[in-house]
Amino acid sequence: MAPARLGLAPPETGRAAGSPRPSRRPDRATILADFGPLGALVLLCILFAFLSPQFATWGNVRNVLDSASVLAVIAVGLTFVLLLGAIDLSIEGVMATAALSVALLVANSRNDLDFGFMGVLAAVAIGAGFGLASGLLSTGLKIPSFMTTLGMSAIGIGIATVLFGGVQPALRSPELAEWASGQWFGLTRLTYVAVAVVLIGLLVQRYTRLGRYARAIGGAEELALLSGIPVRRYKTLAFTFAGATYGLAGVMVTTQLGSGIVQAGVGQNFAAITAAVVGGTLLSGGRGGVLHSIVGVLIVTVLVNGLVLIGVSPYVQGAVQGVIVVAAVVITAWPLRKRLRVVK
Repeated sequence: MAPARLGLAPPETGRAAGSPRPSRRPDRATILADFGPLGALVLLCILFAFLSPQFATWGNVRNVLDSASVLAVIAVGLTFVLLLGAIDLSIEGVMATAALSVALLVANSRNDLDFGFMGVLAAVAIGAGFGLASGLLSTGLKIPSFMTTLGMSAIGIGIATVLFGGVQPALRSPELAEWASGQWFGLTRLTYVAVAVVLIGLLVQRYTRLGRYARAIGGAEELALLSGIPVRRYKTLAFTFAGATYGLAGVMVTTQLGSGIVQAGVGQNFAAITAAVVGGTLLSGGRGGVLHSIVGVLIVTVLVNGLVLIGVSPYVQGAVQGVIVVAAVVITAWPLRKRLRVVK
């Protein structure tokens, strides 16, 4: 009689009886992908502290954290889109519309409206609406995400330009001014907003279906569909969540500047995607997370700050950043190259 019919486990092959089971510890590739960016951040900090004594002062550390706040908020939302294996290029347009919207909904120099923090919530909701539209178009019409989000970015910039109307709206809201300049324990309040968003992102990633399914969809979308996961729903939800974070980032930039401008999100597409990828969140999806992207945000911010302190020419800084970004991506992705799907 066969062993299975007797209730016995079939004999294992390729392992002698009594020998220990193979270890399931993470291999070197996984360890490098997970902890390599953090090690790079530590090395950057040590290098710049050695080259410029001013780098390690509390004042400069505060500047780095404050400078990273807006990019960190963007990176949290973008992470969930990248985990899907999708891309989001709508950041600049969504931030532009959110920036002009909040500037015109709170006390300002252009009109008599003053909805206070309800205006802030409205701007975040507008950002979520852009994300919802991107998700529905991408999943419903089967259009590549880079095309739909690029189109949404153009729409956002167009709406912001119309709202701008050739006259820059200046904020006259004392509450928002206090959030821009007020400090808690030596850090601006907007830095704490960024910390709160990062914590929310971690909770979503760890304890909600969106966090679990985003990684599963990015890892193998076909298997996720066969497993009964409503892929379209959670893809759309990920884009919506990302859009809300872009809207909040637009509000933060407007609060910092004290006025609404169409250029509120200029350069953030490249900066956010760079930070996420340098931190270890793969563009192919299924790997990475919020903490990985935040480490990447700190790497990018520390790099810019350190290059300024040691007196590197602005014309050279872009090239240096590009070289380091490419090197970081190669170091992170090279050990995993055999596991990745086709790179397009």
